[in-house]
Amino acid sequence: MKNIKHILVLFVMVVLTACSGSDTYRGDWKAINNQGEKYQLTFKAKSFVVTNAKGETTNYNYTQNKVSISNGVETYGLNLEDGRKYQLNFPLPEDESVGVLLDANGKVLYTIGRDEYITYDAIFALD
Repeated sequence: MKNIKHILVLFVMVVLTACSGSDTYRGDWKAINNQGEKYQLTFKAKSFVVTNAKGETTNYNYTQNKVSISNGVETYGLNLEDGRKYQLNFPLPEDESVGVLLDANGKVLYTIGRDEYITYDAIFALD
């Protein structure tokens, strides 16, 4: 009986932490959209903010619904409150300083870098 309680508590803890964003991508990112415009993205546990060059912000609430690691490449699934589904992909094995935010169809919405604005071509040139 004691083991069942421990397993149940562990399961609840996993479920609760699975809904909030990973520490891997929380924080500030420099971002470029597919038109070359620069943005600032800030990921929090259950929301992220997109700030454009004029300082205008848009907030998005999300839950993290997936984590996938294959050959060192990490992908996180994000469900937005309005029903949209995004993927946050870190395409370089062992490197979480650059990534790509994709829509449900795999279209690049933003390339992101912790320290600098980086283009899609530059990310894959690093590989």
